[in-house]
Amino acid sequence: MAEQEKLRIDKYLWAIRLFKTRTLATEACKAGRVKFNGQNVKASVVVKPGDIYQVSKGIEKKVIEVVELLYTRVEAKIAVTKYRDITPVEETHAFKSMFHAPVLKRDRGSGRPTKRDRREIDDLTENLFDEDKKEDA
Repeated sequence: MAEQEKLRIDKYLWAIRLFKTRTLATEACKAGRVKFNGQNVKASVVVKPGDIYQVSKGIEKKVIEVVELLYTRVEAKIAVTKYRDITPVEETHAFKSMFHAPVLKRDRGSGRPTKRDRREIDDLTENLFDEDKKEDA
């Protein structure tokens, strides 16, 4: 029973479905993308309820608090109850993507834009910034 009480961070991150495989969770720990109190953690660190971890996965950063230990991988509905996502709203992926303006890109080899194309591009970019001004007023 004493062995069941110890749970490694890589196994926990895999069990709560933050990583698809346990190997990916272990590699994230080795690469320094999992932190506890601002310090990088090894994959063998023991998880306890109440611990708060910062996990970076691509452009996404999450701050999670361990609510309950989970030793095996279970379905997503159960897994989300075993941790609490306390990521600040400013750091969520949805918040960041809201502020990314669409990139105007033309196909390679299509040549210079015509006068009509240029006017449409100008109208599009002006409308993007006009909406911001309306919200400020």
